[in-house]
Formats: sequence, C-alpha cells, structure tokens
Amino acid sequence: MGGVQQYQDGDWMVRSIFGGAATKTYRCPGCMQEIRPGVAHIVAWPADDRGDESDRRHWHTGCWRARDRRAPSVERSRNAPRYG
Repeated sequence: MGGVQQYQDGDWMVRSIFGGAATKTYRCPGCMQEIRPGVAHIVAWPADDRGDESDRRHWHTGCWRARDRRAPSVERSRNAPRYG
C-alpha cells in the first residue's frame, strides 16, 4: 500500500514499512504505544504544502485505518486531573 490517500483532514502520502525494514522504535500517534523494530507499520505525511519530512509520522497499521473513527488522543502528565 502506498501513494496518496484522502481523509477528512486532507490528502496524505502513505507508505507501508515492512517488518524487515523497520529498524527503529517509533511512537504511534494513534495509540501512543511504541512501534518496535521488526513490526510492519505505516508512515504518513501531508500530501500538500502543509508539511515536509519532519511531519512524517509512524502509525500502527490498525491505528491509521481507525483514525477517522477515534477521538484525538490526549497525553496527560501524571499529575493532570483525569476529568474536567
């Protein structure tokens, strides 16, 4: 899978990374969990002039497919209130 994909928030360049080519650890913005070396995943970045190489993000394949159905994830510090 690769090329331009259209979503509600615009067009994205998407590339599949196969397990053998995944040599670093990344943090998935969909679930905030690590993508470990050897795990196949997706790399996506804006297809228009909104971004550059620094805007590339590595996603678990399932998280990328489900991103339109999920609420944005919010990272909270340990001391942040849970509700409100």
